[in-house]
Amino acid sequence: MNDIPDSTQTPTTDAAEAPPVAPVADASPVSEAAPAETPAAAAPASEAPAAQAAEMSPAVCAAQLKALFPALFSGPFKPLKLRVQADIQARAPGQFTKAQLSAFLRRYTGNTGYLIALGKATQRFDLDGQPAGELSEEHRAAAREELARRRGLQQERLAAEQAERDLAQTQRRNRAGLLYDFERTTLTLPNFCVLKGVSPEELPALLDQARAERAEAPVREPREAPGRRDGREARDPRSAPRSPRGDGRTEGRPGARRDGPRRPGGPSGAGRGKPSGGR
Repeated sequence: MNDIPDSTQTPTTDAAEAPPVAPVADASPVSEAAPAETPAAAAPASEAPAAQAAEMSPAVCAAQLKALFPALFSGPFKPLKLRVQADIQARAPGQFTKAQLSAFLRRYTGNTGYLIALGKATQRFDLDGQPAGELSEEHRAAAREELARRRGLQQERLAAEQAERDLAQTQRRNRAGLLYDFERTTLTLPNFCVLKGVSPEELPALLDQARAERAEAPVREPREAPGRRDGREARDPRSAPRSPRGDGRTEGRPGARRDGPRRPGGPSGAGRGKPSGGR
């Protein structure tokens, strides 16, 4: 298969399936009627494109292929037609060397986006963006397997990085605690080292590193006391002054009567007072 590069071997591409292409010089033979000086005079002109092609970087190669064949290399990834390298050399003779196209196709078909498209598509496409053959299930399955392998490697790498960060934070906290205890201990140095499980030779370096980390730590701004804002104390609603109450009267209360004192024998006092003139 040529669409999925192997991490341990040199990935094979469509270039491997392409038949040998005749050299560019053979495709344009010199006419027999031309003078004898013509080949020598034309040599520098024919060598210029070859020299430029030899110096072409992968990025320039990709940009030129995109400009020449936008229907295939522009926009979303499309599965390439088998032996597309031979088609490129036939459509753009002399512009790309075989090594350049092989390197480009290796990178292009090994791209994660290309593998995703390969795992979902059912057709391959030619240089004009037209369907050019059915995509086999074997190639789709291989693309999905490669994607799964890459996801697994990525997850392992992320887990290892997280474990490394956690270990570094734990060690830093341990050094900070060691420095805190060292600055407050009343033990002798040997006893302190025995208590902390470090040797007297290791202790100075650990303390120096802890001091440097403490100096690098950002200064924390003091937190405002609860209930304060803009330097003013918040009042406790329970300590707010209360309005003075009357002498047992219901002044200010909803529904209180304001028509003077109650009369004896009134509705609210009926039957409660003692009968007048007797015990």
